[in-house]
Amino acid sequence: MTVKRGAGGLVTALMGLAEHLDEAVWVCAAATEADAAVAAEHEGHPVEIAFSPEPQLVDADTSVDLPTLNVRYVEVDHERHDMFYGQIANPLLWFVQHELYGLATQPDITAATHHAFAEGYVAVNEQFADAVAEEVEHRAGGRAIVLLQDYHFYLVGDLVRGRCPDAVFSHFVHIPWPGPDAWRVLPTQMRERLLRGLLGCDVVAFHTSRFARNFLSCAQELLGLDVDVSAGTVQVGDRTVTARAYPISVDVEAVEKTAASEEVAARRSALADQHLSGDDQRLIVRVDRTDPSKNIVRGFRAFGLMLDEHPELVDRVTFLASLMPSRTDVPEYADYLAQVGAVVAEINARHHAESQPIDLRLQEDLAFAMAAYQLADVLVVNAVNDGMNLVAKEAVLVNQRDGVLLLSENTGAHEELGPYALTVQPFDLQQQADAMYAALTMPVDGRRTLLADAAETVRRNDVQRWLSSQLDDLSSLADDG
Repeated sequence: MTVKRGAGGLVTALMGLAEHLDEAVWVCAAATEADAAVAAEHEGHPVEIAFSPEPQLVDADTSVDLPTLNVRYVEVDHERHDMFYGQIANPLLWFVQHELYGLATQPDITAATHHAFAEGYVAVNEQFADAVAEEVEHRAGGRAIVLLQDYHFYLVGDLVRGRCPDAVFSHFVHIPWPGPDAWRVLPTQMRERLLRGLLGCDVVAFHTSRFARNFLSCAQELLGLDVDVSAGTVQVGDRTVTARAYPISVDVEAVEKTAASEEVAARRSALADQHLSGDDQRLIVRVDRTDPSKNIVRGFRAFGLMLDEHPELVDRVTFLASLMPSRTDVPEYADYLAQVGAVVAEINARHHAESQPIDLRLQEDLAFAMAAYQLADVLVVNAVNDGMNLVAKEAVLVNQRDGVLLLSENTGAHEELGPYALTVQPFDLQQQADAMYAALTMPVDGRRTLLADAAETVRRNDVQRWLSSQLDDLSSLADDG
């Protein structure tokens, strides 16, 4: 039986670590009927899965020469999952943490919101906590390192600690963590439950030191706890909780292997024929989900403004955008996708000459994305807020045209790659337009140096280092305990 893997950047990053986690059990949701069937057949026990080339179950009496990982699937009732994911995790927590709400009109916290939190978010966290606790108790005798991931499971650490006090817990938050005022959007009891859930862990980890400092401020201002900012710690009763930054990265070898494939070469050739047939033609690229936090509409508007001010670039510069429709069942996302289409149509109509200035592809196509990275003269990453943005790291690894990275100061990647990029301010259309023009006209020596330094930074800080640095720190805590 073939099982389903998720498509997100977090799942992609963690999949690449399977070969380094021989004794691990990955507890995750049964995302499809096939996953649910596997969970039911094995009565909640872990199953061994090989991840290459596609996820496949490994029979108990079969050995494979491939990276494998033990996976325990948790089946969540459909109605409960909708409350957990569709009403609380997305959009509520996502919008709060990316600071996307226009507070004059949104959000409205109603009785339905409170119900969804209690019967959806809390209930699903309790269900996953039971599964994690069983694995810690039965497989590790109550002692284990537990790595929790992201905004869906903020309550799990505290719940499991109550059953497994000898385990060591880390929770990694993969999206931005804003300061205390942003969290005041949520009802007091809701935000306090989330914060205390995280504080049940020994380490709360983030992509950047800024996010870690914001978390400390929340613990201090919203819960009244004692915080040592210089040490990065919070005192919770007789326990000390540490907030740390571990910037995630990509699997360098896997990215470069994919970029060297025949499929990518074919896509690259077709794109070059279409958009780069002349010596003076240039290509601006973006690869994103159609998520309001990605700031796609402002990026296109800035491009249109650049063409207004530099009409000589019409027919010489194409903006190629490969966008994956995301969470279209959430009204805010569906509305944003419509805005993307509208602004592209307007700019293409206004600046249409021999060719359309914006080539919009609504798709999920890794080979196409890699080919676009390779051919980009400019890569645009202008997010309103982003936990990391691995697109920026993938692109600088594989680019073949001395491409310039335009990187929002509000991305996690900016802390590492900012010195080797042109920084953009996500709400300033004029500054973004000027940065696009500066990147397109930058001397080649300057472009080449920026790209080489960015790529070297990514190679030095790859995803394996991200994992090993956390495990080393947590192992030290376990030894001290």
